[in-house]
Formats: sequence, C-alpha cells, structure tokens
Amino acid sequence: MKNRYFLLRHGQNFYQSELPDTVYPWPEPSPILLTDKGKKEAMAAAQKLKNKKIDIIFSSDVPRARQTAEIVGKEIGNDIILDSRLRDTNFGIFGGNKKEEYRNFFSEKKERFIKRPSKGENWNDVEKRVKDFLDEIEEKYKNKNILVVSHGDTLWLMEGLLKNIKDREEFLKNRIKTDLKTGEIREIK
Repeated sequence: MKNRYFLLRHGQNFYQSELPDTVYPWPEPSPILLTDKGKKEAMAAAQKLKNKKIDIIFSSDVPRARQTAEIVGKEIGNDIILDSRLRDTNFGIFGGNKKEEYRNFFSEKKERFIKRPSKGENWNDVEKRVKDFLDEIEEKYKNKNILVVSHGDTLWLMEGLLKNIKDREEFLKNRIKTDLKTGEIREIK
C-alpha cells in the first residue's frame, strides 16, 4: 500500500436504534439519517482523528455515511469526496424486510459471496467495487492519510483487501474479529 487508511463506520441511525432486525432498503424511500447518538459518535471520531493529519476524506454517498463524513470533515477541516462504490450492500428484494428472511436465503455465510438476491448484490459484487475504488486511490495518491467513511460490510471487505486476505474462510473469520461498531475507526497501514 502506498497510503495509510483510516476506516470509519457511520454513526448510529434510526434503523439501528429502532429497527435493528430490518434490512436497509435501497434506494431509501427517505434518507436514513443519524440519531443523536450517531452524531455524537461522529463527533467523537472526529476528535480521535484530529491529530492523524488526514489528507483526504472519501465517503459513501448514502446519507448516514455522508452525514458522518460531513461532521468529521467540518471538525478536522477537510472536504469530502463522495463515491458510490463505498455504498452498503444492496440487499435487493430483501430491503425493508426482516434480516432473518435475508439470512435464510443463504444455506451458509460463505454463500453470500456468490449467491445474489434478486435486484441486489452479493459480497463479491461489493468487494469488486471496493477493489476498483482502492486501485484508483492507490494509483492516484502516495503517502497520504486517507479516511474512508462507509458501512459495515463495505469496510470489512475493504480491510480484507488491504490486508490481502484471499481465502474466503479466513475472510469470514476476519469479519468476526474486525466488524466495526458504529462510529468506530480502524487504522490500516
């Protein structure tokens, strides 16, 4: 890697606080924004990032991530570059339904890499767009401190790519160890 990465999961939103068993719809019928707790998480993340000399902030264009990035950017004095490749997984026909229905669509977790719900994505799809993003950033920048504000699965897959994890079983084990909580930051160098 030519750059140092800071991965930040967006702050808590209404779905996480009030509808934790519901899959995010896409496109969102109305913006899913941060709760007061989510705004505080974003501000706390900004305080932790103040001395990290962040050069560039990239964010998912989905409102909850964008809102998190804007709070952080304002606090540390950086503009935000929105990128749709950093969006959360598109759960297709399962969006707005119970998470259990989505989970039952797969016979095992590893199947989420290859089996795609109708009108949605699998983890390979998300990984491909994240890889395209990283390849572009690594080609364009060198020796930069880059903050990426995104979503749980997107960041977990990004971390696996940055750590060059190839084996799917290892990838899944890595997910359990590295799943970021809302407002949590992880540095990858």
